[in-house]
Amino acid sequence: MPSLVNILRLVVHKNDCIFLILEPSLFWWSDKKKEELLKFWENYILIMETLEGNQIHVIKPVLPKLNSLFDFAVSVEKACWLLHPSWHMCIYRRMFESENKTLTKEGIIHFLELYETKSLPGAPGFSEFIIGPLMEALSESSLYSRSPGHKIGSCSPLGMKLQTFLVTYVSLLSEDIKSSFLLKFIKKMTSRHWCAVPILFLSRALAHIPRCKMLGVEGLLALRDVLQCTMITHQILLRGAAQCYLLQTAMNLIDVEKVSFSDVSNFLMSLRQEESLGRGTALWTELCDWLRVNEKYFGEIPDYIGFSGRCSLNVYVQCLVQDYIKSSVLERENCFMPDWYEAKLVAVMILLAADVEEMKNKYSERKNTQNELKTFLQPLMDVLMKLGTNAYIPLLKTDKCLQLLLKLLQTCSLKDSLTQDDGVLTLLQNSVMATTESIFEFIVRRLTASELSTVSDLERSHLYLTILSELVNLHGKIGWNNSNSIWGFVSLLNNASILHLQDVNSEKDLKLGKQIQKVVSMECLAVVCGILSQKSDLHLDSLDIGILEKFISSFHLNQIVRKPHAEEQNSLFEESSSSQGWGRVVAQYVHDQWLCLSFLLNKYHDLTPATEVEMLEPFLQVALKPGSILQSAIEALTILPSDQVLPVFHCMKILVPKLLCSSESLCIESFDMAWKIISSLSNTQLTFWSNLKAFVQFVFDIRVLTVAAKIKGQAFSKIKEIMYKIIEMSTTKTGVFNILISYCCRSWIVPSSADLTLSQDLFSSARDYIELVIEGCIFGTVFRRDQRLIQDVQAYIENLGCKCAANIVTENTNRDDHYVRVCAIKFLCLLDGSNVSHKMFIEDLAIKLLDKDELVSRSRTRYYVNSLQHRVKNRVWQTLLVLFPQFDQNFLDQIIGKIFEAGFVNNQASIKYLIEWIIILILHKFPQFLPKFWNCFCYGEEKLKMSICTFLSVLSHLDIIIQNMSDMKPALKQALTVVLQWCFNYNFSVRLYALLALKKIWAMCKALHVEEFDALTAVIESSLHQVETMHGAGNAKKNWQRIQEHFFFATFHPLKDYNLETIFYTLPRLSDLVEDEWITINKFIKFTDIPIDSAFHWYLSQTELHELKPSDWSQQDIGSNSIEGDNQSEWIDVQKKMIPWKNNVSNLELDLVFQDRAAKLGKSISRLIVVASLIDKPTNLGGLCRTCEIFGASALVVGSLHCINDKQFQHLSVSAEQWLPLVEVKPHQLVDYLQKKKTEGYTTIGVEQTAKSSDLTEYCFPEKSLLLLGNEREGIPANLIQHLDVCVEIPQHGIIRSLNVHVSGALLIWEYTRQQMVKQKDIK
Repeated sequence: MPSLVNILRLVVHKNDCIFLILEPSLFWWSDKKKEELLKFWENYILIMETLEGNQIHVIKPVLPKLNSLFDFAVSVEKACWLLHPSWHMCIYRRMFESENKTLTKEGIIHFLELYETKSLPGAPGFSEFIIGPLMEALSESSLYSRSPGHKIGSCSPLGMKLQTFLVTYVSLLSEDIKSSFLLKFIKKMTSRHWCAVPILFLSRALAHIPRCKMLGVEGLLALRDVLQCTMITHQILLRGAAQCYLLQTAMNLIDVEKVSFSDVSNFLMSLRQEESLGRGTALWTELCDWLRVNEKYFGEIPDYIGFSGRCSLNVYVQCLVQDYIKSSVLERENCFMPDWYEAKLVAVMILLAADVEEMKNKYSERKNTQNELKTFLQPLMDVLMKLGTNAYIPLLKTDKCLQLLLKLLQTCSLKDSLTQDDGVLTLLQNSVMATTESIFEFIVRRLTASELSTVSDLERSHLYLTILSELVNLHGKIGWNNSNSIWGFVSLLNNASILHLQDVNSEKDLKLGKQIQKVVSMECLAVVCGILSQKSDLHLDSLDIGILEKFISSFHLNQIVRKPHAEEQNSLFEESSSSQGWGRVVAQYVHDQWLCLSFLLNKYHDLTPATEVEMLEPFLQVALKPGSILQSAIEALTILPSDQVLPVFHCMKILVPKLLCSSESLCIESFDMAWKIISSLSNTQLTFWSNLKAFVQFVFDIRVLTVAAKIKGQAFSKIKEIMYKIIEMSTTKTGVFNILISYCCRSWIVPSSADLTLSQDLFSSARDYIELVIEGCIFGTVFRRDQRLIQDVQAYIENLGCKCAANIVTENTNRDDHYVRVCAIKFLCLLDGSNVSHKMFIEDLAIKLLDKDELVSRSRTRYYVNSLQHRVKNRVWQTLLVLFPQFDQNFLDQIIGKIFEAGFVNNQASIKYLIEWIIILILHKFPQFLPKFWNCFCYGEEKLKMSICTFLSVLSHLDIIIQNMSDMKPALKQALTVVLQWCFNYNFSVRLYALLALKKIWAMCKALHVEEFDALTAVIESSLHQVETMHGAGNAKKNWQRIQEHFFFATFHPLKDYNLETIFYTLPRLSDLVEDEWITINKFIKFTDIPIDSAFHWYLSQTELHELKPSDWSQQDIGSNSIEGDNQSEWIDVQKKMIPWKNNVSNLELDLVFQDRAAKLGKSISRLIVVASLIDKPTNLGGLCRTCEIFGASALVVGSLHCINDKQFQHLSVSAEQWLPLVEVKPHQLVDYLQKKKTEGYTTIGVEQTAKSSDLTEYCFPEKSLLLLGNEREGIPANLIQHLDVCVEIPQHGIIRSLNVHVSGALLIWEYTRQQMVKQKDIK
């Protein structure tokens, strides 16, 4: 920058024409264009200097000048750049790299708007700048936050501008560079670890580029790499949405002539079916249509599937299936399971080809889709039909065929669809049904004939059993035409598995094959139990369930399979056991034992004895010892990995309610052990949620809650302890509390038939756990910015609905924090005040909520708008409003005092409205409480000065309060008496509220023609006329207009607006509550765990209140008459903070001593020394350092030079320590230092209040002055004061007799500087 200033000075004085040869010119000067060029470079330097400050309020007014730079630098007529665009890039780059993220965002948005507002020609380096500095800046997630005023669920403003910019910029690029730019852009998205939000919006921008054939195989591979980058986030919805956009990008930008079907199919494998590319979604249909339209143009297929060259999609898929099913001789020798990748690829391509064919037929009215699909499936079906009879089919081939079958069934199924509407699915299912017996025969033979003998065979057995379950489910959906044969196979599997497990010799024979067969047999029994539990309504005559139940009842729980002897281990076993580990094998074996036991306990849980002496049928021996089983369950939790404990939790759910009375300590031990596992899983997404759900279901089982509350023992305390731990966990992991409160509320309101056997009034236990509902009603954390950003982006994606496939295929988990309160409120809405238990619960809850409000009001925690305290109080009163219809007069008589008392508290506006509303409703329903209300106006002025407006607001709705009274005159008379005295209050706001109430009350009196009030007519009419005809345009008249237009007085109706939408959405929105507190009515409707009729009259607002916007009534005092800077094309004057290059130094050497550097800069140095050795806080030292440097002090003395490394110091000093001499003098060295400076001619001055202090306004500073500043708390010690020449104090007029030490020092430094400046002027 100094060099640029020197060049400008040179060319202006010499009037020469200078050109630095580049195209376009890097720099040029012409006397003919002197004025324009001078203005250009003045603006450029001003912008660059201003950016040094990093202060957005200083920089933002200067940004419009950046537009003028483009106006001069670009020739519209010649469509070229007159000055090289790198000058502009320097400005943007400095903004992008700023530590101030607000400035970075302003710079990015300004850059992205260039092509909307300017007609810029192509520029060298522009594309590189976009792919480099711009994309680096765009990687910051916080930049995508929603701006104030944008609705929840709307797209990020930066995301919208990024889309518009990219679409426009790409459209302007020439065809020869467009392809390379897009490829570099996509590759840049893989060059760093992008967070979920930036990669989502970059993908969205790419997806909106109009279709153009720009990318080939390399581009497709780059997009696949970006897809891999999306997998790093735990936010499944964001991940899925990004995948959808990237697939749309591929369809829009890929040149199909440069890629083959095999390239496309490999790319599709990077998408996850359960997150994005689900069959039946709009994205799947769009992909099918893309394949249909471009089918003839795809490039040649390499010869790796037995075919090469161009072909149709159908031919490609046929070859793909045939090649997949073939197996080479080398592959046959491999006994490991094949990778699932290939099976997934073939399954997806088969279904895509079938759906494409169906789409073709739809357009051409042909009906040969079934023939094509049969052709695709024929090789597979041929193999499956032979499985049962041909024992010589290679193992690898059977594995691959079964893998493909499973993937076809899983991929083909549509979410929430009807089978008869899907011809492809119907044909697939019918084809598979024909092969069922063959598959079953093969599976049973493989599982029971000791053919599985290696560790790798365990994965194979899992495949067989998964296929078995899928086929049983398929027959259950379509019909049990051949059920006897199916259950015959299941029976064979069951009996053979039991025989293998009962083999006594296998205990002694530790050969690998025998041990593997035991593990396989136990898994078989677990699957059989699972089938029986799901199909319990069928008559399974061919299967003797008794044999299975007797065997399960004789289990030795937690029995393990011992590892084979070392001499029996072959290299294959060692390789497998090292990768999977024998421990996992043992864990699977124990896990399956508990699955079987869970089946038995679920079937006979009603018969499980509460004591060990009760007898049941002999084969149910397991039911005779619930205590020992629970002990075994606790032991199992210690040996099983966390992803295998689910069946243990399911067993505990049945056992604990039976044992809580007799074995309380054992139950508590099970609670502790289970919670330990849940706590350790909090960062493991895959297993955490299912385990947490099972944990909640057994610890908070309604029978457990009821028994624990009844005996009030240690279990009762332990359950509450766990409840609060779950709530605490939910503050850092969204969705945890949702599971707990949803399960408990559903249990209390809609208990299962099994729960009803315990007691007919299970709701009675709810009172003992009322804290759970209270915490639910007031739950909600104050989100960090990054959390709020994720919430906003997820809301945006959800609002896209079916347009984004991720919304269709991902599971709706209801993990939003709002659903905790929604669940609690819907639960309260279902309570019936006529039910004694419900009534007692409601009253207890209301009292505790009022106590909670009082506790928060008395807390010393800082209470400001949208603070956590504000939000909690707001939620308390929202809940009380919901409960109000259930309050009777007797109960209100108990709490009315607390409600009125809450009105006297200094509350935020949103809480005031809620309190006023509930008071209006109470007085409307029970006018008997009016005398107590009038008493509220009789307190002393001290108590009423902050709260009287609340009670006057209530009087403004007197028409609602007394509308059902037969005689309104007494109430009107009392209201007039009360209001009139406040109309003459000295406080303007109070007078406004009183006059508004008077206006409304007087209108009622006139309408009723009350003659008793005629004497007051003149006074009241005169007062109202005076306020209505107020002269001038001051705030008084404006505020009178505003209060009358305020929604609470002009639009709000306390009765008609009484609904959930007003309480939880409209009122918070209109009362400036942060958007985190707005709960839309859709969330109440979507949350179906607590059933409420959709026609529930409390849901929707029927008045115009919900249509109001905050701007319709909110005050706009600040800046209402000013023009915002963003709307101005040019500012007349701006702040100009710059580095003082006074002497045009070209190269500033930072290693020079301070005095030399200062001299080079032309900086004047005074002879003032500031001593701050007694100051402790880095912030004060940093501020003093900055002040001393600005006013040219000769040195700042500190207690330790280490302070300059402190971040707080650096934040306040803003590099001043580099330009100011710093001297280290320890506090104990100050006496010697002061004496030394006195000998050098310095006057030592203390900044302190003493008996002999001089007034700062009267003191004349010597040129050589030393200022000693005191400690923040203790000031200057007495032993130092006696070594000072003088003490100076600052005159003060306030009550607080102390200033901050930095402020005090700054005042004296400025006064010293001012006096020296006056002396210099006098000399001149």
